[in-house]
Amino acid sequence: MPEQTESESRKLLRRLRDAMAEDSAGQARLDKITHLIADSMGTEVCSIYLFRDLETLELCATEGLKAEAVHQTRMKLGEGLVGRVAKSGSIINSANAPQEKGFRFMPETGEEIYSSFLGVPIQRLGEKLGVLVVQSREAREFSGDEVYALEVVAMVLAEMTELGAFQGEGAALSARHQQSVLIRGTTAQEGAAEGHVWLHEPRVVVTNPISEDPHKELERLQDAVEQLRLSVDALLANTVGDKDQHEVLEAYRMFANSKGWMRRMEEDIARGLTAEAAVEKEQSNARNRMEQVTDAYLRERLHDLDDLSNRLLRILTGQGKDTGAEMPVDPILVARNIGPAELLDYGRSLRGIVLEEGSVGSHAAIVARALAIPLVIRAARITTEALNGNLIMVDGDQGVVHLRPEETVASAFRDKIAMQAQAQERYASIRDKQAETPCGRVIGLHMNAGLMADLPSLAGSGAEGVGLFRTELQFLVRNQMPKRSELSALYSRVLDAAQGKRVVFRTLDIGSDKVLPYMKPNDEPNPALGWRAIRVGLDKPGVMRMQLQALIRAAHGRPLTVMFPFVAQYGEYLAAKAEMDKAMERERILGHPLPARLEVGAMLETPSLAFAPEQFFEEVQFLSIGGNDLKQFFFAADRENERVRRRYDTLNVSFLTFLENIVDRCRATSTPLSFCGEDAGRPVEAACLAAIGFDMLSMRPASIGPVKSILRRTRLDGLRDVIHAARTRGEESARPAVMDYLASQG
Repeated sequence: MPEQTESESRKLLRRLRDAMAEDSAGQARLDKITHLIADSMGTEVCSIYLFRDLETLELCATEGLKAEAVHQTRMKLGEGLVGRVAKSGSIINSANAPQEKGFRFMPETGEEIYSSFLGVPIQRLGEKLGVLVVQSREAREFSGDEVYALEVVAMVLAEMTELGAFQGEGAALSARHQQSVLIRGTTAQEGAAEGHVWLHEPRVVVTNPISEDPHKELERLQDAVEQLRLSVDALLANTVGDKDQHEVLEAYRMFANSKGWMRRMEEDIARGLTAEAAVEKEQSNARNRMEQVTDAYLRERLHDLDDLSNRLLRILTGQGKDTGAEMPVDPILVARNIGPAELLDYGRSLRGIVLEEGSVGSHAAIVARALAIPLVIRAARITTEALNGNLIMVDGDQGVVHLRPEETVASAFRDKIAMQAQAQERYASIRDKQAETPCGRVIGLHMNAGLMADLPSLAGSGAEGVGLFRTELQFLVRNQMPKRSELSALYSRVLDAAQGKRVVFRTLDIGSDKVLPYMKPNDEPNPALGWRAIRVGLDKPGVMRMQLQALIRAAHGRPLTVMFPFVAQYGEYLAAKAEMDKAMERERILGHPLPARLEVGAMLETPSLAFAPEQFFEEVQFLSIGGNDLKQFFFAADRENERVRRRYDTLNVSFLTFLENIVDRCRATSTPLSFCGEDAGRPVEAACLAAIGFDMLSMRPASIGPVKSILRRTRLDGLRDVIHAARTRGEESARPAVMDYLASQG
């Protein structure tokens, strides 16, 4: 790189720094910056466009275009060349802009006389903030050095925007991290909570993007990278036997020793950036590429590079996890993603959780459900919008997050929480009463659990027992396979806490979106339909035998109920039952006490099992319908896909007819049947399930009160007639008729 180019670039950045240091308003700063850039690059025009909302760019400052166009010229994301730069996050460099695809002529700016166009995105860590543009009359393509220099300037502008250097009137110049923000995500655990933001990974803020001494900054970068390499090597030395973690750290080491990565940051420093600004510029580029890459492996590697850049930034800035900030008394955890073990470390201290990534069936979602903490996932931009201590309201029922809400929104939200609290007080009065309907039916209400922390809810919720105890959580939250003795001790404590009430232990349900940290993941095109649950257990019988033996020993002469998940055909149940018989015989030979009574059942989660031979229904001791999986397979609608998962109603008459057929088959063979899943905990759906013949429902503890309340006030025989009448009329869903009937019942 020519020394003169380096000097000009650093000279421009120094001039920018001086402009920033002046005690002037945000608009005056922007105006001076556009003048400095145009003068330095020898162009007639320099313009800065910033987002006024997620979809609209606004011309906020210009040198060369008509002054009256400032704050008046706006364009949608993707509209014109500026909109294309903003949408794609890519540079446009054209010698003949009017001939470019998508060019939009804006007569109010007077730009028609300029041929050359260079547009660079202003972005920070994947967040798009605006576009920096230079134009000239001369029809020429800007050189690589000029493009590079403008990228560096755009990065500095991004940092200055983040730090609030351009605050002024209007939406585009409003102060960042102060406005109210509504973020729509996806519900992963229902409930509502108000609190204050606690960032799992505190933001690293670069306060000095422009360097005084490039040589000193280069030394700082080299020292920090060396420290980073040593820390990665030390972590690698401590991952003996943990293959997956070892692979991730190997990827870290590869990036930490990458000459290309180092060279790009060194070039940025030569252009006038500080070491941390150079790292963040690389990180922003990686985040931008991550958004555009569809290949899962490449995305994972870019994710590794992003994490490594975070580590390096924390070394350079000294802004580690321990920032000295105190966790608020009402913390709402905000993170890009989080593992189950880290989430369990926070425990019940959290009021709510908001994740930028995640899935409905992820480890974090499972733990959040177990802890009954409202969780919203796929909340785009939450980690870049939120600051520690911000007021935040999480509506897990609607999948909505209100960050720094206006008083009217906050007041309405608090009314909702108060109404829920009042309702829970009303439910407490019927806690010890049966769910007996006016028509004389008694419905058994059980709770779902997965942690010892759940068990105190057993008495307080009014549940008659545990209809589903998820045993996979104990496998997911550790880095190695738990020992049989550890599992036996845990299961024994669960039975102790249940105080004689029935507990249905579901054997290990892994695969799909629940991959053990110490188990090699399978690259399956459709994991939900792949190698999971009972399929893994039968292919790896050693793990299943170990778990069955632990359960038998935990019972220690008490009754034991075991359920096999995701059984798709009779033969799978027979094979799993044979493993249980072998485990019982082995324990008898060893002289260990056997359960006083053993119940072995299966989860019906695939439509195929509903059509199993009669012998299956006669042999299985009980069945539990896994509603979440069964519904997605029945409708061929992925419950992780927002476009389709809400498209199909549980009260669709086809689905209710299918469920009723299962009820009839179980009645014919006297097979106990329950329904387990999210729908069992929704009062209207629960009433309909009871009306078509389910005598037992299993749900999260907080749902038992509302469900018991509606059942005690609803004549199920009348509700069943309403559902059948809707089917006879050929209606797609029974919901409208059901709601009318329930309203008539008060």
